[in-house]
Formats: sequence, C-alpha cells, structure tokens
Amino acid sequence: MPVHRLNRPDPHLVLALMAAVPVWVGLLMWAGPWMRVPQGVWSWCSLLLVQPCLEEWVFRGLLQGEALRLTTWRGRPARLGPVTWANALVTLAFVALHLLTTPVAWALAVAAPSLVLGHLRERFNSVWPAVWVHAIYNMGFGVTAWLHRAV
Repeated sequence: MPVHRLNRPDPHLVLALMAAVPVWVGLLMWAGPWMRVPQGVWSWCSLLLVQPCLEEWVFRGLLQGEALRLTTWRGRPARLGPVTWANALVTLAFVALHLLTTPVAWALAVAAPSLVLGHLRERFNSVWPAVWVHAIYNMGFGVTAWLHRAV
C-alpha cells in the first residue's frame, strides 16, 4: 500500500477531480435540458451527502471490500488489465442500480466514475476518498443543471 503525504496532494485524487471538469462542461453544452436541478435544501443534501455516503459505503465499502477479499490470491487482487475484478463487478452492480432510476444512457455514463471511485477506494484502502469525490461529482452535476436553467 503506497504511503501518501498530507502535504502533497495525491496525483490520482487530483486527476479524478480534474477529469470531472470537461464532463461538466460537456453536460452544460449538450445535456442541460435533460438534467434535473435539485429543488430545495433537502434535495441538495440528498445529492451531496446522503447519496454519496450511502452509495459509497454500500458499493465501495461493503460490496467492493468483500469482492476484493474473494478475488485476491496470494495477496494480490485479480485484475482485468488495470482494473481489479472487484472494481469491475461493483461497477456493473452500480450501473445496474442506476438503470432502475435513470435512462439507459445516464446509467451507462456512471460506469467511468464508478471505476474511478473504486480505484480510489483501493488506493487509499478507505471508502472516504470515494465518498468525497462522489459528493464533488454530484455537486458539479447539480450546479451544471442549475447553470443551464439560469442561462
């Protein structure tokens, strides 16, 4: 497990956050009309706190933790190229969950962020970086939808 210094930002964490910016710009330009603006304080709280905490604790904490345990041999997690089996399986489950509540294209669009969040969970051996990045991603989606309505 790599050691991370607090005085220097982790490059994977920085890249995960920077990668969201062009996505938000693209959504603002092309998908704005289909995005829903959170209505009221409780909707924003759900988007920024409840959903990231629940989804990451369940998917990255419980499911990915158990999947890592089951797919690790001789101290090394099984991989599909650069992605662990655990991350790939949990990403499939995460997309399936989103298929229940969002259009197919939106549900499929969560696959890449899910892989990023799973990587962060494994890199830091903690669910908290994934929770915070998920909350920032959701904030960007909410602000993007709001900006589209405001323009």
